[in-house]
Amino acid sequence: MSEPTRTSQSTRHATGPAGAAARTPAAAVAPTSRHPLAAAFRVLITTAALTGLLLAALATTGPAQLLTRFTVQAGVASVLVSACAAHRAWTGRRPVSPRLTGALLPFLWLPALIHHAFPAADSTAFTLPAATTPGVTQALCHQLLYTVVPLAALADWLLLTTPRGFRLPYAWQWPAYPLLFLALTLAFPATSGAPSPTATTALSIGIAICALPLTAIGIDQVRPAPRLHNNRISPTGISPLK
Repeated sequence: MSEPTRTSQSTRHATGPAGAAARTPAAAVAPTSRHPLAAAFRVLITTAALTGLLLAALATTGPAQLLTRFTVQAGVASVLVSACAAHRAWTGRRPVSPRLTGALLPFLWLPALIHHAFPAADSTAFTLPAATTPGVTQALCHQLLYTVVPLAALADWLLLTTPRGFRLPYAWQWPAYPLLFLALTLAFPATSGAPSPTATTALSIGIAICALPLTAIGIDQVRPAPRLHNNRISPTGISPLK
């Protein structure tokens, strides 16, 4: 016979309705907390990322080859994660795991950092291919994928999520795929249709890949908690004061 689950002293001796309430999981009785403003903001992030991807497809002669670019892969991840987060905020379900939302931040900021701060690396597989006829479409696409979406994802994290959700193991988990992608671009540059980065450029990208997760985790540990609506008026468990 299995050993009964240990409970608190007050729960073990409680009987009647009070005992039943004490043994009921908090998630089963807690009221649904919906966040329509957060949901609307995340829908805007989804729309901006999806628009940028569509414009990128229109600005190039080989839309299928875009899937081999890191910027496009990060944009697709942004669409999926932001749409899921918007749905959960609207319906009051549990938020998306910080493991996913946190990984999205360096994924979006890496190509943005390369595009704005490393002009020599702007022709690598981490960025978008050059358009056949540069114009308004390409400029708007770059603004959305390199500026608007990363900044919006940063604002969503800082203003609409609770802090200290990132864990130290994420510092080596999040860079795993970008580092693998960098290794593949060095070993097989023809697969992405972009020239292989030089040793200096590859080193700069590798440092950025490792530094962005550490920066995000460090900021998450010290940033203040946003004032989110909280429906809980008392702690769970049996207490004379309710």
